[in-house]
Amino acid sequence: MVIIGRGGAPRVRDMSDADKPAGRRSVGKRRKAREVALQFLYQLDLNGDDDPSPHGEEFWARHPVDDDTRAFADALVHGAKTNQAKIDHAITQFAEHWDLERMAVVDRNILRLAVYEILRRADVPIRVSLNEAIELGKKFGSEESSAFVNGVLDRIAHLDLPNATPKLEKKA
Repeated sequence: MVIIGRGGAPRVRDMSDADKPAGRRSVGKRRKAREVALQFLYQLDLNGDDDPSPHGEEFWARHPVDDDTRAFADALVHGAKTNQAKIDHAITQFAEHWDLERMAVVDRNILRLAVYEILRRADVPIRVSLNEAIELGKKFGSEESSAFVNGVLDRIAHLDLPNATPKLEKKA
């Protein structure tokens, strides 16, 4: 929110994307993309569907977002589903005393989304994947979700996993 006061009483208005600094717009769009990607993965998981393609048109009609947000969310959903067997193996390996099927559906899909980013998205720093997953857990999960997600992802993120996509290094 922005408070504007010109010669009179201040008034409050929401910032549109155009008012936000360029870096903040990108962060907001990616966070929104992760949120809708999680909702899409959740829907697919509940219905037992592995292929998001037949459901895309209906899903996006119910969850309208701008083109950039949709493109990033689609990439996350398709990537997580394409790599789901490897992702699920990593999750079960590091989620001590938890079967994948016993996990809350939300937690399981937050983990899938974040592990996909950690293993396959060179453009997303590991710290960002961890922080965004924790925030998704706080917003969509139970009281324990963010701690559970953090614990599992922390173990995965600190290992040198075979076949993981190397992260892009930032130029100084």
